[in-house]
Amino acid sequence: MLELNKSGTDRSGPGRLPAQGPGPDPAPDARPADGSPSTGKATSERVPLRPYLVAGAILCALYFLYAYFQYSRFGSPSWDLGIFEQEVRAYAGFDAPVVDIKGPGYLILGDHFSPIVALLAPLYWLWPSAESLLFAQAALFALGAVIVGRTTQQLLGGRSGLCVTVAYGLSWGIQEAVKADFHEIAFAVPLLALVCRALLLKRYTAALLWSLPLVLVKEDLGATVAVVGFLLFVYGRRLQGALLAAFGVAAFVVTLTVLIPAASSAGTYDYWKKIDKNGEQDVSMLDSVLGVLDSSVKIEMLVFLIGITAFMALRSPLTLLIVPTLGWRLLSQDSNHWGMVWHYSAILMPVLFLALADGVRRSRGSHRPWLASYAKVAVPVAAAIAVAMTQHLPLRDLLRPETYRTDDARSQAARAALDAIPAGARVETDITLMAHLTSDRTVYWVGGAPGTAPDIVAINLDFGWSRPIQDPVAYAQQLHPEASYRLKHRGGSFVVMERTSPEPAEIPGARGD
Repeated sequence: MLELNKSGTDRSGPGRLPAQGPGPDPAPDARPADGSPSTGKATSERVPLRPYLVAGAILCALYFLYAYFQYSRFGSPSWDLGIFEQEVRAYAGFDAPVVDIKGPGYLILGDHFSPIVALLAPLYWLWPSAESLLFAQAALFALGAVIVGRTTQQLLGGRSGLCVTVAYGLSWGIQEAVKADFHEIAFAVPLLALVCRALLLKRYTAALLWSLPLVLVKEDLGATVAVVGFLLFVYGRRLQGALLAAFGVAAFVVTLTVLIPAASSAGTYDYWKKIDKNGEQDVSMLDSVLGVLDSSVKIEMLVFLIGITAFMALRSPLTLLIVPTLGWRLLSQDSNHWGMVWHYSAILMPVLFLALADGVRRSRGSHRPWLASYAKVAVPVAAAIAVAMTQHLPLRDLLRPETYRTDDARSQAARAALDAIPAGARVETDITLMAHLTSDRTVYWVGGAPGTAPDIVAINLDFGWSRPIQDPVAYAQQLHPEASYRLKHRGGSFVVMERTSPEPAEIPGARGD
């Protein structure tokens, strides 16, 4: 059971012998003033860094390998990689973060507030491609594994650190995020790992400082920062905790009600409708609250979320840090937010696995024999769960030869279509080619750029259109009646049309030099 103000180890039973050795060792149930377990400073000094750096490098390679070959096979699952490359490309050019994929001239800070993405600009200078974002995410996820694993070793000793590194590194939340291409939450993963590490090692000022940048990762994380403040308050740092909680709440409110609406052309935060609308039907907040567990998909996600820690995370107060993220996801009417796919659970993984370590530490001296015995095997059980689940998760594809084949007919046809699109062109396209074009072209989402008369309309006929496209040229002219198009290239399912009429004098959303 989650405990806030109690020692992490229950009082030892009668007859337990005191510690032996030279000098005055503390009593078995001695605890700091804040009521949390001893950190084991002597153990932390003996924990080497090198094994965790090696494990992190291996995980980084696995994550990037999967993402790279998915990208090379034109298998991006959504438009997000293209969106983020347009954003980073703008920052790298010292421009405002305009993302034309979301709409001509669309300022992305009016969608999600993630200015921390600008930190990728130096990497993009060296490697101007969507692949650089995939590598950055792989490195950030792997950095989280280093922090989580080494902290666990400091707390528990033995081989627990490497076991938890494996459990975290193969966790479904991280694997599904790798499959979903790049997202800004990659920055939150190591930051949250550092926050939890600092809390567990009683470095409370460090916990406060590491939590501050979270408000620049995504707009909802201000609420998570507020929970960090609450934990600091409970642990006895009342002033620090109260100030951090107030800062988190203020950042959350100001970002959603002031900063994002100011950057949005609509003047509002669009994602409120994820909670108060189900399609075109209005949903009251009461109905949203009552429906938080109205789907088996939500229940399954919650069970697997705690189950990957062998349920020991429930013994740690750190688990409270997942509540804000779970809250908005369960309130949402969008089913994409409920389940185990996409990237939404990645930021919960470092919290849960460090909560696992804390839960084991708190349970080892329990007066309940079954709990103390279970604590001894919980870490290897969690590692076994992660390995077993991987047979149904994305990284399993790395064992399949077809994963590495990028010369199949579909990929060759896609590359031929790319070759038919000149650098610098304004291109309207679907997800298949999008992230391969954003590094040196202006890219629009197909159907999302009326009045722009793009130079090229490039589509994958097998993309999954609601109605099959029989005449691609007619479809291009239907999208842009202000222009005329002709077929330039066709290969496999990929079709490239070029504009034959003059470019419009004014292009919506176009930025002057």
